[in-house]
Amino acid sequence: MRPGRKFIDEFRHEGLDETSSTNIECFARAKAGETGNLWVTAARQTGGRGRRGRPWVSERGNLYASLLLIDPSAPEQMGSLPLAFALGVYRALRTVLPTGGQPLEIKWPNDVLIGRKKTCGILMEAEFLSDGRRAVVSGIGINIAHKPDNPAYPVTMLSEHGAPCSPDELFAHLFRETASVLEIWNRGQGVAEIMNAWRAAACGIGERITVNLPDRSISGRFTGIDDNGFLLLDEDDGPSRAIAAGDVFFGGT
Repeated sequence: MRPGRKFIDEFRHEGLDETSSTNIECFARAKAGETGNLWVTAARQTGGRGRRGRPWVSERGNLYASLLLIDPSAPEQMGSLPLAFALGVYRALRTVLPTGGQPLEIKWPNDVLIGRKKTCGILMEAEFLSDGRRAVVSGIGINIAHKPDNPAYPVTMLSEHGAPCSPDELFAHLFRETASVLEIWNRGQGVAEIMNAWRAAACGIGERITVNLPDRSISGRFTGIDDNGFLLLDEDDGPSRAIAAGDVFFGGT
């Protein structure tokens, strides 16, 4: 589904040559009164980061983009938003990858994999502004021409899969596909349709996994996601469990 012209016209884009972090830039704009629906991209980041403060390789040739939303939904609907963004990235990458290659999949909650190797990371952050508004920023980094030299997990880049597109070309697809997904998501009212599409693109449903939580690791069978986007795990020698956040590793122990 392509977004309606009126809906896609609600989004704007500002491209920068260099910034410390497109997420930080978006929050600065929000604090200065920005009303949201603003994409900020940069050719290079000097302080890119991933989840839990991990560094993110930010050399020229990859795509670094953040979208600022202001009060995108009621708080109880926010948990599905990271999965909606992952679906937007998945659909954008599908447009540039050749057919017949290694599988393109989403790893819970919002990593996008090619052949079970990570090519995209999404960092979602939120802050309350002084006027009470909630600023939500989704930072997206996609490996096109570069990838980390010594990663903690398998990684890849689009140029290894016959898709040596430019960051600008890929962003044009991301801009359109994200607008389409957010139009369906509809401030959380269309979450069921988004979750169904996410499941169709999911990696590892039915397999054994280990989930690293802040205080411990648990293993079991990944049985899917619920309509809030929580991971469903049949824990070894334990109950079925819904998990809101954690790092997933395939194979279990």
